[in-house]
Amino acid sequence: MKNSIRLAVLLFAAFIFVTVNAVMAQKAAGPWTVPAKYKTMKSTIKVTDASVKTVGKEMFNKHCKSCHGSKGLGDGPKSASLNTLIPSFADKKFKSYSDGEMYYQSFIGRDEMPNFEKKITDEADRWAVVNYIKSL
Repeated sequence: MKNSIRLAVLLFAAFIFVTVNAVMAQKAAGPWTVPAKYKTMKSTIKVTDASVKTVGKEMFNKHCKSCHGSKGLGDGPKSASLNTLIPSFADKKFKSYSDGEMYYQSFIGRDEMPNFEKKITDEADRWAVVNYIKSL
């Protein structure tokens, strides 16, 4: 019995050690360099447009949720396997980005943030995703 308890405690301690080290190994990404043409872009649809809650949500769930999490907090199931910490969409700095900056980051990407230009080709769908992200 004592050996079973010791083994359980050791396994739990090993799990905690591995988990903490994996999280600590992730680093925050540096600032984005967004080209001027994107900084001034404006969404072609309104946040209240029905496509935001349908198409935007559907595309987010398909392409973004696995890393960013269902509420955009950066806690999706794939996030722990990345080298870069995923910032929360609820973060004040993220919320201060212009439509075009969010668009650039979401569809052009960099490093571990993939490019989605070939996966989400329709411009209105892209803006629906941006506006869905803003609604989280």
